[in-house]
Amino acid sequence: MEEQKQQQQSDLERDRQYCELCGKMENLLKCGRCRSSFYCSKEHQKQHWREHKLICKEADKAQPPSERPVQAPPPKEEDDKATEGAGASDCACSPETRRTDAPGAGDGVFDAGSNNSATPNGQSSASPQKLATEYLVPCMNKHGICVVDNFLGADIGMGILENVKALHKTGRFTDGQLVSQKSDSTKDIRGDKITWIEGREAGCEKIRFLMGRMDDLIRHCNGKLGNYTINGRTKAMVACYPGNGTGYVRHVDNPNGDGRCVTCIYYLNKDWNAKEHGGLLRIFPEGKAQFADIEPKFDRLLLFWSDRRNPHEVQPAFSTRYAITVWYFDADERARAKEKYLTGAGEKGVKVELNKPSDPS
Repeated sequence: MEEQKQQQQSDLERDRQYCELCGKMENLLKCGRCRSSFYCSKEHQKQHWREHKLICKEADKAQPPSERPVQAPPPKEEDDKATEGAGASDCACSPETRRTDAPGAGDGVFDAGSNNSATPNGQSSASPQKLATEYLVPCMNKHGICVVDNFLGADIGMGILENVKALHKTGRFTDGQLVSQKSDSTKDIRGDKITWIEGREAGCEKIRFLMGRMDDLIRHCNGKLGNYTINGRTKAMVACYPGNGTGYVRHVDNPNGDGRCVTCIYYLNKDWNAKEHGGLLRIFPEGKAQFADIEPKFDRLLLFWSDRRNPHEVQPAFSTRYAITVWYFDADERARAKEKYLTGAGEKGVKVELNKPSDPS
């Protein structure tokens, strides 16, 4: 059992190793000072040094002299100064040129309630079919990330939030995992508290409705999202960041082909102010010089490819932050994963058939 636990920790550590600048995961070099950050090349290490040095030096001080590395040192201060004047043409991946709004923003983040009247129960009248075919499919196939605001309407959103808060009070949420690093300190991989919901549990009726609407949306997209054939999903992971500055380090949901192809997240945070509350989801789309900052706004739905194309992180949250995540399976990849025993027997390995449309009342 202990050996299996150590192997799982080793796998988690390996999966969270990325170039700090571009997100590449292969042929990485470890920073010689802090031993906790990675780069795909010395050039990217130099370009990122101005940002990285703030934490790198502190990590180095925290290590006992006898355990400090004797590997190649990080860039010198003059290397830092040499990159300060570089423009976009000199360094397409410099921090200043990587920032962007959520993908889809250039085409307009879809507001499901902006041009549609609400039904009596507060639900947006935008049909799942229209939303899927006219916005979600083209946006996902172009960007790999898609944002839908006012997905269900305020009334239903509040009902889901009440379900989640009541669930939170029951004490069913469990802490995220910690992974011990090679240095003396222990670093959080994730600081959220989570529970898994099938949707049939007492007091989760509105959560079940949300899952049904997610399923409706994906069903109308099926056969049109990349080359995927979606035939099921996980249970819903209900997550809470308690607002004490915890987050989730950069990672990939499905780095090893476990079958999950689309990550679908619904946010439940009223009056969220990212400047004050933090908690942004930052996505680093593979092969692009920009990252996407997604605010966890109330009644916002976010979808993105679950594989290595979208490394992402949850930045420290300073107010209670709720989200509900479902992962959808590609039939072929899921079958291959089962044959190779990649997924183990955790909750994410439980396939759940897509819900049929349900009554929100």
